[in-house]
Amino acid sequence: MADGIEIGFGPMEQGGQGPGGSGDLVVFVGDDLALGSAARTALGSAGADLVAKAAASEKFKGRSLSALSLPAPAGIHADRLVVVGLGSEKDRTKIDWPVLGGFTASKVSSRSARVVLDWPGTTVSAAQAGEFALGARLRTYTFDRYKTKKKPDAEEKGGTALTLLLAEHGTASREGEAARTLSEGVILARDLVNEPPNVLFPEEFAKRASELSKLGVEIEVLEPARMRELGMGALLAVAQGSVREPRVVIMRWNGGPAGEAPIAFIGKGVVFDSGGVSIKPGGGMEDMKGDMGGAAAVVGALHALASRKARCNVVGAIGIVENMPDGGSYRPSDIITSMSGQTIEVINTDAEGRLVLADVITHIVRSAKPKAMIDLATLTGAIIVALGQDIAGMFSNDDALAANINAAGEATGEKVWRMPLIPAYDKAIDSKFADMKNTGGRHGGAATAASFIKRYVEEVPWAHLDIAGVAMSSNASEINRSWGAGWGVRLLDRLVRDHYEAR
Repeated sequence: MADGIEIGFGPMEQGGQGPGGSGDLVVFVGDDLALGSAARTALGSAGADLVAKAAASEKFKGRSLSALSLPAPAGIHADRLVVVGLGSEKDRTKIDWPVLGGFTASKVSSRSARVVLDWPGTTVSAAQAGEFALGARLRTYTFDRYKTKKKPDAEEKGGTALTLLLAEHGTASREGEAARTLSEGVILARDLVNEPPNVLFPEEFAKRASELSKLGVEIEVLEPARMRELGMGALLAVAQGSVREPRVVIMRWNGGPAGEAPIAFIGKGVVFDSGGVSIKPGGGMEDMKGDMGGAAAVVGALHALASRKARCNVVGAIGIVENMPDGGSYRPSDIITSMSGQTIEVINTDAEGRLVLADVITHIVRSAKPKAMIDLATLTGAIIVALGQDIAGMFSNDDALAANINAAGEATGEKVWRMPLIPAYDKAIDSKFADMKNTGGRHGGAATAASFIKRYVEEVPWAHLDIAGVAMSSNASEINRSWGAGWGVRLLDRLVRDHYEAR
C-alpha cells in the first residue's frame, strides 16, 4: 500500500455478475457509448441499457476524461457504477495512460473498486495497465501530516483498493510493481519539496537521502570540514550566513558493469532561500522552501532506480544549503574561489544556486568521471517568464543527450524545451575583477545562469534543466494535486531505462 491506495490485477472474469454490493465498478466508453465485451458481460443487458438511458438523462457524451456515476443495477456485484469517457476514436488511439489512471482514481468513492480495462477496438497491455496504475497512485497523494484536524471524509474513507481487470493480467503484476517503485520515488521527492524548512534543514535532508542505503545505494556525506579540504569555496560562501551547516550527499547506485563510467545527476538543494543579503521581497518568500526541488528529484530518481535494480551505474549528488542574511553572510562584491580554482565576483547573493552547483559538479567531474551529466535546479524566475509552469527549460552542450532527454520528457509528460547557449551569454558573465560574475543581469537570465554552470562541466556531455516553474507551486493535473510535483523523477528514470541500462 502506498499513500492511501492499493492496486492489484485480475482477470476480466472478476468483473461483474453476482449478488450483493461490493464497492465501485468502473467501465469505459467512447463517444459512441459502446461497451467492450468484458464490460457488457459484467453489466449484462440490463446494465448496458441503464448506461444508455442514464447517459441520455445526464447528457453524458462519453467525452475524454468525463464520468457518469449511478447506483449499480440489480444483479451487478457492486454498489455503484462509474462510467468513464474516452472520447472519439482518434482520442482512443493516443490515450495518456497515467492521466487516465489519475482521472479514474479521482472518481472512485468507495473503499474498493474493480476497474474493467476493456473497450471496443483495444486490448489493454500489461505495460499500459502499469502506467494506468502509476497515474492512480500519483493522483491519490496528499501531504497533510501537519494537519491536526483531518476532514471527516478523509478519516472515514481510509485507504482505497483498486483491482484492475484486463486480459493480460498474468504479466501485469510485474508492470504494477514497476509502477509502485516509480511512484514511491516521485512521492519521496514530493514529500521533500513539501516539507517546511524548519523540519528539512540540511542535516535532516542528508539523513533522509542516506536512507537510500537500505536499497543498496552507497552513501557519502561531506560535512563542512571536508568541503573546506576540497576547496568548495562557492558552496560554503552561500551557507555561511546560516546557523545550519551545509551538506553534500553523494549517492552511488552500482547496478551496471564494474568500472563502467556512470551517468551523473546533480541537484540544487537550497532548503530555504531568503536571497541572503540581497533579500527577496516578503510576498511569496514562503515558496522558497521548495528551492531544493532539483535535489529532491535526484533523491527520488535514485530511489526509483535502486528499487527496481536498474542495470546501470548512476551517481547522484546534491548540495544542501540554507541561504540566509546574517553578519557573516557573503556579500555583493565579494570574490570567492570555487573548487575548480575559478574565481567568482558576487553581484547578487540571490544568485546562489549556481554557486552550489559549480562546486558539486566539479567534485563529480573529478571523482566520478561520468559519461554524461544532468543537473536539475529551481534556478531562475526568468525561465518561468519564458516557459510558464508546464515545461522545464533545457540547456545542453550535447545534441544527442538533449534529444534523449527531450524524448524521455515526451514519453513521461515531464516536458522540456531546449534553450540557446551562445557566446554572447557567456560573455555577459565576464567580470572586471574575477574570472566571472555570478549573474549576467536581468536580460536572458536563465541563459546566462546556464552559461555560468557550463564553465564547470569541462568536456563532459551535460544538460542543465531549469525546473523553477515545474517543481513547486505546481499546476494541478490529473496525476498531481500537490504543491510539490516531484518533477523530474519519471523523466530521469525513463532516460536511464531507454538509453543507459544494459540490455
